[in-house]
Amino acid sequence: MEKFITHIQPPGRFSLGLKELWQYRELFYFFTWRDIKVKYKQTYLGILWALIQPLGMMLLFTLLFSRTLKIDTAPVVYPIFVLSGLILWNLFSASISHAGDSMIQNAHIIKKIYFPRLIIPGSAVLLALFDFLIGLLIFLVFCVLYRQSLHWYSVFYFAAGIIIVTLAGFGTGTFLAALNVKYRDFRYMIPFLLQLLFFSSQIIYPLRSISQEWLRNLLSFNPVNTSIAYFRAALGAPPPEMEETMAGLSFTLILLIAGLYFFRKTEAYFADIV
Repeated sequence: MEKFITHIQPPGRFSLGLKELWQYRELFYFFTWRDIKVKYKQTYLGILWALIQPLGMMLLFTLLFSRTLKIDTAPVVYPIFVLSGLILWNLFSASISHAGDSMIQNAHIIKKIYFPRLIIPGSAVLLALFDFLIGLLIFLVFCVLYRQSLHWYSVFYFAAGIIIVTLAGFGTGTFLAALNVKYRDFRYMIPFLLQLLFFSSQIIYPLRSISQEWLRNLLSFNPVNTSIAYFRAALGAPPPEMEETMAGLSFTLILLIAGLYFFRKTEAYFADIV
């Protein structure tokens, strides 16, 4: 009888493994649905918590800054201005927080069975996107209540802002997820980094209100600023300038490519050290 010999070798070149991800596509649904149920399990308000946080922060910032600092946000009223920034920020922040800690949280599964590890941070971003969609619905309701103007092209600006912040969150989250496996210090650094990024994002103030040109140019590399600018352009605000767009998009692509590359290059030893 002829004997067959199977050689198991690591891939010779870098690959995202898109074909394999497609084969395991149902796991995205199962992991995401599991995380949703775990997150809101045994809570009286359930998914309403996805609305309470941005609405509470909107009320707080409106009371503190709309009158005292007299921030010019025309043609967008200040409550809508803040809420638009908060729901995008929550999408970015939740993507990084959930994805960055996802490999540690799923260590028991990683050690038992094989599947594309990229599904774990990917499903964490989908969880953040689920909460965002709930917040987006209440945001549109507030736009109607405040009679905030919307146009036919608003859907394209909304889509651009959502895509940019989701890609930036996914890239950063996968990078931190891989780092967190080996260096657990990053688990404690993530909240601190998010606090810094919050105040460097134009959530409670417009980027144009910053008088220092060098600082305004530096902050334009923050992809959250670019996504918020496009999101508010759907409400009638001036769209971001080409330099700001290119800076934000360039850094988004850098985060995405670096995150995917580092994750794929290091995932081989996740099961050994997680």
